[in-house]
Amino acid sequence: MKAKTKRQKSLADPVAVELIRNSLVAATEEMKSVLMRTSYNMIIYEALDFTVGLFDHYGNTLSIGLGLPMFIRGMSDVVKAKLAHWSEENIHPGDILLTNDSYTTGAHLNHLTFSIPVFHKQRIVAFATCMAHWQDIGGILNGVTTDIYAEGLQIPLIKYHSRGVLNEEMRELILMNVRRRDRAAGDLEAQLSACRVGVKHVEEMLERHSINQWQAALGAIMDHTEAEARAIVKQIPDGVYEAESFMDDDAVDLDQAVPIRVKVTVKGDEMIVDLSRMSPQVKGFFNSGAGVACAQVAFKCLTLSTDHPINDGNFRPLKVIIPKGTVVSALHPAPMRVWMTYPMTVVDTIFKALAKAIPQRVIAGHHADLVIANVNGFHPRDGKLWIYLGGLIGGGWGAKQDEDGVNVTVAMNDGDTHNGPTEQVENKFPLVVQYYRLREDSCGAGQFRGGLGAEAEVLALTNVNYQTRMDRVNHPPWGLEGGQSALGNRVGMRKKDGSLTLYPTGKVNMRLQKGESYVIYSGGGGGFGYPKNRKRESVLQDLRLGYITPAFAKKNYGVKLTTEEKTKLRLKSTV
Repeated sequence: MKAKTKRQKSLADPVAVELIRNSLVAATEEMKSVLMRTSYNMIIYEALDFTVGLFDHYGNTLSIGLGLPMFIRGMSDVVKAKLAHWSEENIHPGDILLTNDSYTTGAHLNHLTFSIPVFHKQRIVAFATCMAHWQDIGGILNGVTTDIYAEGLQIPLIKYHSRGVLNEEMRELILMNVRRRDRAAGDLEAQLSACRVGVKHVEEMLERHSINQWQAALGAIMDHTEAEARAIVKQIPDGVYEAESFMDDDAVDLDQAVPIRVKVTVKGDEMIVDLSRMSPQVKGFFNSGAGVACAQVAFKCLTLSTDHPINDGNFRPLKVIIPKGTVVSALHPAPMRVWMTYPMTVVDTIFKALAKAIPQRVIAGHHADLVIANVNGFHPRDGKLWIYLGGLIGGGWGAKQDEDGVNVTVAMNDGDTHNGPTEQVENKFPLVVQYYRLREDSCGAGQFRGGLGAEAEVLALTNVNYQTRMDRVNHPPWGLEGGQSALGNRVGMRKKDGSLTLYPTGKVNMRLQKGESYVIYSGGGGGFGYPKNRKRESVLQDLRLGYITPAFAKKNYGVKLTTEEKTKLRLKSTV
């Protein structure tokens, strides 16, 4: 009896709140682990291009697993769309809800999103959801798309299972529209397994806690994260801050830059991000529906605090203004295959605007691109089609007011994503990685220099199709407070005779012959502060580490090495 009384005490019992908070984190972490261990494609189990999460019966975020930050908003929108489509009374135990609709998820068609409702006493209390990148969803394999129809199979809001019964026809329809049925089927089941783990965790929480106690704890957790975010926003000076940047092009009109314009208003403990002056949606495949997510990613970076799970409370102090029909709020039938690229620069530009208010809290421009290639062909080993979507992923981050930028790190929007190991790439695909190394002199000079990008060369062991979709080649990462811009992203091709061709654009679509290589370079990060103020010893340390050349040191810092320094550094007398 005593135990029962203890269990029913104050609904906001701090012990229960802490137990439930940790249970939410544990749930999404196990969902993530299950997906990684059971999926079939490297883009999921190595690159980690997915996100898992738990949502309440309104679609509000309870906990998001560490993964792609850009899915924070999209997954919540999907759950809310499913609730709006069916209404709660038409969703039943045993239902599994599915869609990949780009105008609901905000992403490309390759991101399939499954949700399983969790019931307590015949009422929905939560949804376990998994969004993951399928290697293929049909559509054209190479080239530039100019509408959604060319990008693959569009799956509306459907019940993949209804009251526990699999929709066999829908499963067959999906698998008939992908090029590697076996792998797609494996990834599908992996996503369902991850969702079922989330369901199990919520059910276990409700066995340990009453529904009232559980819901009160969720409210307390969200209120706490909201209070933390408001306290941090309140430290930013009130004002209106604007910034502009540019993308190279939309992959169709290669001579037309695409403007990215943001306005940030801070008043008290609230922030408004206005994206109404963004470019209209474009002809090429760089559109997305990720505008709100961009603002949320930037906001969360500024308000990082405790180890509470990411939830809707984090974003209550944030308002986003964005009209329909922009490059980050695109309307049907805008193509979205390369949806991630522009949002990276949107986040960068929000920081650029806020640098005028809180220079100590932001970084200079970073490489802001996936810097990957789509390579595919038929494997000489078995004649089957293979698709490799990979490359550098990481590049240089911008410097801070008091610290150098980080080398070769994924863009802010990419979270936990990373490259597949070279050994895996060479084992699975007819490719050989010739080198993968830091890109010398790619950093932006400054009192604090930007981080370095990377460079890699990959040899084709058979004839392959090769396509890159990168940007920020001609609009490189900017510096702040007198810091210099970094080198931008770049792509090239090496022929059998060893000659290297560098392209003026990041959008390249070609056929590589056996024995030819593709070469990709990720940009560096912008510098912070005037280069003349960098300590000589810091410049010498960069030389010792091979980050910069003597020519770079002389040109940007005015540092000319003495004979003794050249000897110590084992450098040739080239200056």
